Order: sequence, then C-alpha cells, then structure tokens
Amino acid sequence: MVAEHSMNINPDWSVSDIVKADYRAAEVFRKYGIEYCCGGKWPLRAVCESKDVDVNVVIAELKRSLRTIHLPSSLNCEDWNINFLTDYIVNVHHTYLKKALPETKDELARFVENHQARFSYLPELLKAFVELFNETIPHLQQEETIIFPYIRQIAHAYNNKESYAALLVRTLRKPVENVMHHEHEYLNKLLGLLRQLTNGYRAPENACVSHRVVFLKLLELDNDLVQHLYLENDILFPRAIAMERELLGRNDP
Repeated sequence: MVAEHSMNINPDWSVSDIVKADYRAAEVFRKYGIEYCCGGKWPLRAVCESKDVDVNVVIAELKRSLRTIHLPSSLNCEDWNINFLTDYIVNVHHTYLKKALPETKDELARFVENHQARFSYLPELLKAFVELFNETIPHLQQEETIIFPYIRQIAHAYNNKESYAALLVRTLRKPVENVMHHEHEYLNKLLGLLRQLTNGYRAPENACVSHRVVFLKLLELDNDLVQHLYLENDILFPRAIAMERELLGRNDP
C-alpha cells in the first residue's frame, strides 16, 4: 500500500515561511513570479492579490507539488521481473531526472551568479554539477535506447529457453559491465564531490532561503540517483550479466 500526505497551507503565512517549511514550494512560486527569498516576507494572500492571482489556485498547486508519497519499506525490488524493473527505472527515476536536472542546473547557475562573492567555492560547485548533468542525460538515453532493450531481449530468451539465446548474446551483447563499472563509478565520484563542496548539503547558519532551497534540491537529486544506481548496480545489471554468462555457456543449437 502507498501512503501519501501533503502540507496544509495557510494563506496568511508568509511566502518565505512556506518555502522554509518545504523547499519544493519555491518551484511553484517561481512559476507565478512570486519572490520567496529576501523579499518573501509578505503573506501569500496579499502577494496573490497584488499579482491578480487566485490564492486558492496557488494553494492547490502547492499541495500537489508538496505531496510526499511513501513506499512500504518491505518492498522487495529483487523480486521484480526484468521488464517491470526496467519500466520502473525509466518511468520513475529517468522521468524525474529529465525534469529535475535542467531545473536544478538553471537554479544553481542563478544562485551562484548572485552569491559567489560571499561563497568562493560556488563556481566549483556549479562546474561539478554541470559535469554531472552532461554525464547523466546521455547516460539515460543510452540506457533507454540500447542497454534496457537488450536486457529485455536476453531475459525473454533466457526465461523461454529460446534456441537462439546464446547467438543473441554473441551478436547483440552490449557494454552492460562497462556501464556498471565505469559510467556509474564516474557518477558516484561526482556525487561525492557535490557532497564534499556543500558539507553534505548543509547550508550555513546564516544562509538565505534561496541557499537552502538549492542545497535541498541537490540533496533530493542525490537521494534519487543513489536509489537509481542501487536498482541498476545491485539488482538489474548483475542479473543481466549472470544471464549472459549462462546463455554463453549453453551449447549452441
């Protein structure tokens, strides 16, 4: 069973207090051109009136954006079949990353431009994140168009004991182990650098709201990538490699 909850929002709360309570509200406020950092001291109701925006519409959108979905801790991903597992990775993790990565890159770039005079490490942080972005987007495309279709093919041949299975592996074999050991290793290295530069995504005590929002967005991305890489490195790819080896060990028809 999946449980979810969303924060109740009072229209008399200040915009900045809403973002402090949940950083994800910042994305909604940006959409409506509502300042949430140093100029976000006014109540949400008053700000919406000044912009001729229906406060109830904004609150409804905030509730959708701030919704949190919890999956049962007893969920055993290792029992999922290959097709479901690859579909889950694509529809949950890839979909999230394709949206969150460019949004976070743009937000981080704006933040660095305005705050690098106070925090000298920010240009290095932006450089590391851009590297992560440039590495991850093509990686997702490679998985969706080459690696995952191949894994589904060998899983089908393996499970149905197809006579052509060994030939399939020999002719279509893709660099599953290379993706697992090299590309993912590089992603983990970049995540480690981001954690080091941000002190584990902990903003300074005197940080502004924008500072905290950026760090929490980076933490959210980090958490998603860790889960994503776990599903691939610990479950999907080892199963695919084991099937490859067994199929290659079978006698040709």
